[in-house]
Amino acid sequence: MLSTTGGWKRLRILAAMGLLLFNMSKICATAGPYPPAAGQPGSSAIHMDDPSFRGWATGIEVVRGSQDISDPYAPDAGFGSGELALGKASGDALDAISLGDNGAATLTFDSPIVNGPGYDFAVFENGFSDDFLELAFVEVSTNGVDFFRFDSVSLTPVDKQVAGFGTLDPTDLDNLAGKYRQGYGTPFDVEELAGTPGLDINRIWYVRIVDVVGSIDELYASYDSLDNKINDPWPTPFESCGFDLEAVGVIHTFTCQGDFDFDQDVDGEDLMELGKELQSIDLSDFSANFGDSHCMK
Repeated sequence: MLSTTGGWKRLRILAAMGLLLFNMSKICATAGPYPPAAGQPGSSAIHMDDPSFRGWATGIEVVRGSQDISDPYAPDAGFGSGELALGKASGDALDAISLGDNGAATLTFDSPIVNGPGYDFAVFENGFSDDFLELAFVEVSTNGVDFFRFDSVSLTPVDKQVAGFGTLDPTDLDNLAGKYRQGYGTPFDVEELAGTPGLDINRIWYVRIVDVVGSIDELYASYDSLDNKINDPWPTPFESCGFDLEAVGVIHTFTCQGDFDFDQDVDGEDLMELGKELQSIDLSDFSANFGDSHCMK
């Protein structure tokens, strides 16, 4: 019997690999409408070494979920620690924290995520194959109190529960973290949340990852933005259950000294912000860059 956390993780990997080999013998008759697996034409997956990443999460708070939300006596997830989800993604299956059923991790950054061209950040999970996927919702916040969730879609059929080591088709999934295998991030564009009251898309200081409970039982199911049940591998009564968060990489962030209002332009508006925070701001930052309207994201 395997008693260590790492042992349980390896047991899950071996079991899932066996099912993966079985499923590879099947040919899907149709594909969904969303981007395919990493490395395939049209995929939106971003490799962990992509030079577009300009930063990584530096802080984290985790609320673990149960190993089996349907069992009131089940222990919480226990694999990994929050520190493993900080810094650059490694592509190592053991370099992650398991959130458990409906567990959540809130990550913070040294500089805010801002809205730039295309995707602004990406979330990394530790799935070892293109179709053994564990999913999560993604939310963002400016103030750390009010969080706003990205719309998501799951077209995975719900007539039969996806078993604990079952597989998913990534072309049936949109805007759900965990869509891609380890080493590849699922990207998100904060422009999708533009105009949301209470959210400044040029000051995203917090990203929250919330595990999807993959049960199709109405008592426990998670739902996408179209009110579809999200069917993903469940139950997973192990220490390494639920979404396994490896990292959050930042693509667009504040980089221009003196841009105190984070609009990527050092101008008169920054003087107003300067007046609000005079005690904590280095005036040399502003004077050195005044008039620079070419701050990079």
